[in-house]
Amino acid sequence: MSHSPRFSSIQTPVSASTPFRLPLFGNCVAAGFPSPADDYLEGRLSLDEHLVPHRDATFFVRARGSSMLDAGIHDGDLMVVDKSLTPSFGDIVVAVLDGGFTVKYLARRGKTIVLKPANTQFGEIDFKDGQELQIWGVVTASVREYR
Repeated sequence: MSHSPRFSSIQTPVSASTPFRLPLFGNCVAAGFPSPADDYLEGRLSLDEHLVPHRDATFFVRARGSSMLDAGIHDGDLMVVDKSLTPSFGDIVVAVLDGGFTVKYLARRGKTIVLKPANTQFGEIDFKDGQELQIWGVVTASVREYR
C-alpha cells in the first residue's frame, strides 16, 4: 500500500470582510439516546474564525487514501492545515518525504523521526539519514461532507 496519498487540491481560505456566523446552540446533541432539546441559543459561530485562526498561514487540502482513518480523517475529507504552528511529536502533519506528500502523525522512536499512520493496514515510515523531510504544516481540523 502506498504511504504517500495524493492530494486532490490545495486551497487557501477566502478572505471575507464579514465572517459568516450561524447559530450555535448551547446544548450538545445526543449521539446515543435522544434527550429533550432546549431552545437555548448560545450565540453565533463563524467557522472561518473558529477553524482558521492564522488565515495567512492556513491552507485546505483533501485527503486521499485511508492511512489516517483511525484518526478520523477519511478519503476525501477536507483538512485544515496551519503552516504557522511549530510541529510537535504527536501532531498530525502534512509532510513531504523525498518529494512525496503524506499525512501522518509525527513521532519519534529513540532518535529516529517516524511518520505513523492511523490505520494498522499501513506501516510506519522511518526517516533515515540522507532522506529529505519537510513538514508543510500541522493538521488542525478536518471537515467531512455527508450529503
